[in-house]
This record gives sequence, structure tokens and C-alpha cells, in this order.
Amino acid sequence: MIGSLRGTIHTHGQNPILVEVGGVGYAVSVGPGLLSRLKTGTTVGLLTHTHVRDDAIELFGFETENEHRLFELLLDVSGIGPKTALLITDRGVAPVARAVTESDVAFFTTIPRLGRKNAQKIIIELKNRFGSTSDLDLSGTAAGETAEITDALLSMGFEKQEIHSALKHVVADDVTPEQKIRRALKFLGKR
Repeated sequence: MIGSLRGTIHTHGQNPILVEVGGVGYAVSVGPGLLSRLKTGTTVGLLTHTHVRDDAIELFGFETENEHRLFELLLDVSGIGPKTALLITDRGVAPVARAVTESDVAFFTTIPRLGRKNAQKIIIELKNRFGSTSDLDLSGTAAGETAEITDALLSMGFEKQEIHSALKHVVADDVTPEQKIRRALKFLGKR
């Protein structure tokens, strides 16, 4: 499996682009947004996903770890293939996370190749798997305080899913993270 590539863009303008690494050219499909920013002859570093089918091996490239992770999460949704997942990822990590948490079917149906049923499937499967935006952690890091509370509860042996369930019951007007941790522990103790 090829996890990343750093090389010179040999040809671009259409997918897949050709990235030359040590005399070998790799065909890498990228999102339309990234494709429009690339220029022939420049050096690019991409995280890649190697997609293997019966009749082909394809590489998909991403600028950031968050994009790469979102792409792989989308591939876990039944009915979503790599080309559709690439188009969704190209819309941006934060907007996709927001659309999932807000159950915004209209956001997903504006993406070519994606109908209403698959849009609903994405929302349901990602929400069930991760619960909330902080669970998705698609923006890089969870908000500082939430991350601190989550780390503390993880170190006590609780699982992520039950922690995020507890955090939903923590009252927002608690001033300190310590108070929120106490409330979360109280909630987890009742279960």
C-alpha cells in the first residue's frame, strides 16, 4: 500500500494527475479544489489512499490528514465509492462535519453522483459511528476543553462512545473542566 507521495507534478489539469517520484510516475486522483491549485513542475506532498478493485488499483491524494481520514470514513458507508467520497471530501472537512451533525441532506445532494438516499445513509452511519462533531474530530483537534475532559475520562478507562454520551448531559454553564468531569462521572456512574 502507498501511504504518501512527495514528488513533482508532471501533468495535471485532469484527474488523475501524474506525480513523478524518483523517476516513477504515479497517477493520483485528487479533488477538484486541489486540482485547480496545482501547477505543472511544482513539488507536492500528498497523503494517499490505495483503492484496490478486481480490475484496477487507484491512488487518491489528500493535502491533510483530516481530509484523508474523512475520505476513509466515507468509504465505510455502504454505497459510497471512492470517486463520490473524493467529491464529498473536496467540499471541506468542517462543512461535511457540520452537515452530518445538523442532518443537512440538502448539502450532500448538491454533490454530483450522490442522491437523497445515499445522503441520508452518510448522515445516519457517520452519526451512529461518531455521535457528535467532537467525536468526528474532523477539524484537527477537538475544542481544547472538550479534549481535556475526554482525555481525562479516557485515562480513567471509559470508552469514547460513553464519554461523548456523558458530555451531552454536562451543563454548559459549569465554569471549569473539573466541574464538567465530575458531572460526567456522576452521569457515567448512574448507567
